[in-house]
Amino acid sequence: MVFTADFASADQWVAGRSWAYPGGGPENPGDNKLDHLVQDPAYSRGGVFRATLRDDGKWDAGLLTTEGSAQGFMMRAGDVLEARVRLPVEMGAWPAIWTWRDGDQEIDVFEYHPDNPDLLELSNRVRGGHRYHREAAIEPGGWVDLAVEAGARSVVWWVNGQRVYADRRGVGRRWQAYLIVNLSVCAGRYHPAPDPGVSEMSYEVQGLVVRRPD
Repeated sequence: MVFTADFASADQWVAGRSWAYPGGGPENPGDNKLDHLVQDPAYSRGGVFRATLRDDGKWDAGLLTTEGSAQGFMMRAGDVLEARVRLPVEMGAWPAIWTWRDGDQEIDVFEYHPDNPDLLELSNRVRGGHRYHREAAIEPGGWVDLAVEAGARSVVWWVNGQRVYADRRGVGRRWQAYLIVNLSVCAGRYHPAPDPGVSEMSYEVQGLVVRRPD
């Protein structure tokens, strides 16, 4: 075990900014997102990632990243990330656990949209692997156990203990990247925006760890 997430730790995580967003944030409308990143610990530090509607129509939202933190943890090729997540129920919610470095190096442990209630998006954006994974146990408000091995020759995903996808592309031997955990809000181009009258949404992350082979 080389990393055990403590979301309350300022040494492990930076809240409310990421270079995956233009200029470090707080907004990324070019990616069809309504979220406005905030540092308020109530939006991320307890492991419940929240978003709330603002008067201007944007959404204050929680994001944590290891980039820029005192520890500066990065996953490396061969590492295995594990986490348990409670999926959101509100339309427009866009939760994700992913990696990022220098404008690239993105592995999506998962992305989820409640308009596709039984589907997780699993992506290797480093070398182009992608899978839409469906199963009955995936549902709004449900808990899902996730694991991904960032292999040099193949990135492999497990969902609820079952191996569901190996992309046979991998990330290369020298790959390394920071972690990001966040809740974005869809603006409506690719997935529905929040329903009228909805002003709050959330999802939860527990037990996030990274293991490194000997």
